[in-house]
Amino acid sequence: MAVSAFTQLQSYLNSQIIGQPELTQALLLAILADGHLLVEGPPGLAKTRAVNSLAKGVEGSFQRVQFTPDLLPADITGTDIYRQQTNEFIFEAGPLFHNLILADEINRAPAKVQSALLEAMAERQITVGKNTYPLPDLFLVMATQNPLEQEGTYPLPEAQLDRFLLHLNIDYPDAQSELAILRLTRGEAIADSSTQPPEICQKTLFEARKEILAMHLSEPLERYLVQLILATRQADKIDQSLASWIEFGASPRATIALDRCARAHAWLSGRDFVAPEDIQSVFNNVLRHRIILSYEAQADRIDKDHVLNEILARVAVP
Repeated sequence: MAVSAFTQLQSYLNSQIIGQPELTQALLLAILADGHLLVEGPPGLAKTRAVNSLAKGVEGSFQRVQFTPDLLPADITGTDIYRQQTNEFIFEAGPLFHNLILADEINRAPAKVQSALLEAMAERQITVGKNTYPLPDLFLVMATQNPLEQEGTYPLPEAQLDRFLLHLNIDYPDAQSELAILRLTRGEAIADSSTQPPEICQKTLFEARKEILAMHLSEPLERYLVQLILATRQADKIDQSLASWIEFGASPRATIALDRCARAHAWLSGRDFVAPEDIQSVFNNVLRHRIILSYEAQADRIDKDHVLNEILARVAVP
């Protein structure tokens, strides 16, 4: 029953975010695998609409935060405010105390704000003064980056990028999808004719997460998964030219993320076991932000997806 509810939710998301099926699937994978999502793409591609639509379908509160160079950590975490009437400090919670957060243009905020957000993502809590406050059990951050303008930005360090479960690149829709978007927005402007999302309670979501973790993953596939990660660190054992493209490989956090996402992908597909195609389908999005290419690869204009596809092609499938 839980699978059918999430299948309906995926159909609803695809009806609201037209031409971006990879984004809607990544959102579902992230929430089922209890991780966070980094989306890179031009403005106007319904990133805010996507996470807002997801919040409507999973019984969660949504908050959008526009990251700017003058933002302070307290603007997102909250702060202690002095109440003169009671002569005491009261904590006023910030936007991070919602279930689903859109961190828009995260690379426009200074390092202190980025680290405050990433600490909340990793620890599921924030500290203000001497007090620590837990965040909700359902807590998902979708951060965005705009690749078109790099002036006045603060690129995320590689170690902090590793905190994201998935890194997704999205592009403009095709002509047919653009026409469907035009008709959808025109219809919404005339009358509220949008489809109603399925209502999935948080209890159902948490039960789905337990089912996913309990899914069968054979030992040969476990070894295959680990070999894919090791190939990013020991590429010289596969091919010398491949090794020359990779400066630093993925950490063990990538192994855990790949396992969680492959399980969620298999579960959404209606299976009770993980297949090789589940691992391969999520591999690039899990690893894209976890490897660092060498100067030689950059000089030859070789991108990360090309390197990751080469690894998939050369590591034997059991």
